[in-house]
Amino acid sequence: MEKAMIFFDIDGTLLDEQKQLPQSTKDAIFQLQKQGHEVAIATGRAPYFFKELREELQIDSYICFNGQFVVYKGEVIYKHTLNATSFTQLERFASSLEHPLVFMSAEAFTTNHSEHPDVIESIGSLKIDLPDYNPNYHEQTNLHQALLFCKEGELEQYQNRFQDFRFVRWHPYSVDVLPKDGSKAMGISKFIAHAGIDLKNVYAFGDQLNDLEMLSYVEHGVAMGNAPIAVQNQARYITKHVNEDGIKHGLALVGLLNN
Repeated sequence: MEKAMIFFDIDGTLLDEQKQLPQSTKDAIFQLQKQGHEVAIATGRAPYFFKELREELQIDSYICFNGQFVVYKGEVIYKHTLNATSFTQLERFASSLEHPLVFMSAEAFTTNHSEHPDVIESIGSLKIDLPDYNPNYHEQTNLHQALLFCKEGELEQYQNRFQDFRFVRWHPYSVDVLPKDGSKAMGISKFIAHAGIDLKNVYAFGDQLNDLEMLSYVEHGVAMGNAPIAVQNQARYITKHVNEDGIKHGLALVGLLNN
């Protein structure tokens, strides 16, 4: 078999609902590496929120901020940021509606409303520390991504008004704010072009709406059994639930794990 390149989402894919790494997943990753395959992470998280996971799995290549920041074997090879002028307008509009924002750069994770219950609930679901309070942070540095906190019926006004951005829901209370051309698929395209990897040898595992483009772009997209139907419909394969050894099963399903 030719050497494969496999990208894994984190939440709901590598990590289960309790944000734990199943032992079967860890074993499967190490077996892939032993067989000579390359493994990378593709996540919406900032790099400082999965440093320990990278170390545990001995992974030094990753795509984060949903494709806006790409690292190949420890080297940053691609960075993309939100349009600063348009984002300032978005921040003012969101503030007028009392919708909080979280600002995400490669260095920090801050918010303009640290005590809002929607921020506490959604960020808490990731089992990471709440963002620091710095309402002017977006004016001080380039952002790779932001989080907007609004309910389902409140999003359309942003989509109509702010054409420079994509809004991808990740929680009932929150959406990712990305550049209009930003996605994990874009990040993967930059990664494999730099590494000289043929798309026919690329696999990806994911489970959420921010994985749609990635799963349809790669030759071998694998949706987790816990993924919504819309995500499963974009994938070539569907594996078991993350809690049911879904990664191990999926890798066997596509023929990447030796018996």
